[in-house]
Amino acid sequence: MVAENYPSPTYFILLFITITRLISTVGKTSQWTKALSLTPELASVSLDDTIFCKLRDDPEALQGRASRDYGNLVREVPLAVFHPASASDIARLIKLSYNGSVPFKIAARGQGHSTRGQAMAREGVVVDMAGFRERGNGVGIRVVSSVDPNNKNGYYYYADVGGEQLWIDVLHATLEHGLAPMSWTDYLYLTLGGTLSNAGISGQTFRYGPQITTVREMDVITGKGEFVTCSQQTNSELFHAVLGGLGQFGIITRARIALAPAPKRVKWVRLLYNDFSAFTKDQEQLISVTGRKQNVSLDYLEGLLLMHQGPINNWRSSFFPLADHARIISLVTKHSVLYCLEVAKYYDGQNENNVDKELQVLLQGLSYIPGFYYEKDVSYFEFLNRVRSGELKLQSQGLWDVPHPWLNLFIPKSQIMEFDSGVFKNIILKRNITTGPVLVYPMNRNKWDNRMSASIPDEDIFYTVGFLHSSGFDNWKAYDAQNKEILQFCNVAGIKVKQYLPHYRTQEDWANHFGPKWRTFVERKHQFDPRMILSPGQRIFNN
Repeated sequence: MVAENYPSPTYFILLFITITRLISTVGKTSQWTKALSLTPELASVSLDDTIFCKLRDDPEALQGRASRDYGNLVREVPLAVFHPASASDIARLIKLSYNGSVPFKIAARGQGHSTRGQAMAREGVVVDMAGFRERGNGVGIRVVSSVDPNNKNGYYYYADVGGEQLWIDVLHATLEHGLAPMSWTDYLYLTLGGTLSNAGISGQTFRYGPQITTVREMDVITGKGEFVTCSQQTNSELFHAVLGGLGQFGIITRARIALAPAPKRVKWVRLLYNDFSAFTKDQEQLISVTGRKQNVSLDYLEGLLLMHQGPINNWRSSFFPLADHARIISLVTKHSVLYCLEVAKYYDGQNENNVDKELQVLLQGLSYIPGFYYEKDVSYFEFLNRVRSGELKLQSQGLWDVPHPWLNLFIPKSQIMEFDSGVFKNIILKRNITTGPVLVYPMNRNKWDNRMSASIPDEDIFYTVGFLHSSGFDNWKAYDAQNKEILQFCNVAGIKVKQYLPHYRTQEDWANHFGPKWRTFVERKHQFDPRMILSPGQRIFNN
């Protein structure tokens, strides 16, 4: 059973809407013609008509996507869902809460790709950013080229993108101009505001940094209802707070994303290892060859586990040829766990004659198992959108909207071997339930901006590990128990793990997560959202 949390009946008071006001308000839906059961928070504010007519509290609105997320593990039923017609509507809603004697909570929900209710607002209002996008009411996507003040003969390129927009649409729009962002997530059907509130990571991060480092400017509505334009140079405190800030400081309504000329095609390679030490050594060697001006470097690097209880190909991509499945399965059976190194190098007409040679230079001397080298040549778009076909297949089988008890971690390089022996080769094998993808790949700390809110391990190289479980509604707690055992092992072993897409239950845990950034995080909260209105589903300041 999915845990369901409804507003407490003792928390409600009756707010009567007068006939006079109903008649004078244009566009109100029928449910608002009756007395509404609302909390003291909503009763304490005077709803102006432009806001009132965009609130819904009917069962379809409350029980629909506003009370669910991709995780399908919890449900938090809000009091109302807000359907803004403009960014100004969002600012008015927040200002109403901020000025009320008792503020009500507000959460902006895009695609709801969180797994623990982070985009929900129990006893509050959920802002429907997906509907905002679908109605075409936001900023949209605008691709711009401008003279580069640092280069007399050059231009720089960017896209002004609404926070409600999907990255897949950003890709489509920028490719029309021969351009693209440099940093991506593996799955592109996520909103800009959602990924920038966390970090936005994938195999490009080691070279180009997380998505938050590609932002040049933003429009943000703070927890005071103030509309602020911010950048590295202007209102920089808010700029750095919001990026990786888990929605605590403002709602992103526009972000300016740096662009670069888009490649045409991708050499996509997978190599198999049976030795974790060799696997990580090779990964770390490959990410050390970086630099945007270095042609002989990879553009993407990830890694994943192959285990006997899981399929050789999974929903993230079908890569290995069917003819090789039997011998790969035989190897997995022999070693229990295999490690798959996945790399990619982009190219276009200018360097297509050299790309094979450059790739072989990069991969020479690696310690993968001889004979287990696999390569594909695909379009740039096909590579970036590689997860979509797996999603559509699962949707057709009714296996997409199921529980996803995910666990995403950052592990210091110095402790990744201990994590392998204690988790991959112990907890995972003993429990024998992991069938979804398990990712493991390194990143360079110097590609992150420490002024931003995102919290990462304090080592030059650290690993991301993602347990991307899917389960039935009757057995997700077994995966949840495994996640807890992994975290407990890290705690006892002294592994300084940090959660990505974090989920903590106490403020002490949050303080430990942010470490030396915690004091700044709290100060920024008091500065930009002093009444603790925004993103209550993160449970940072309202435990």
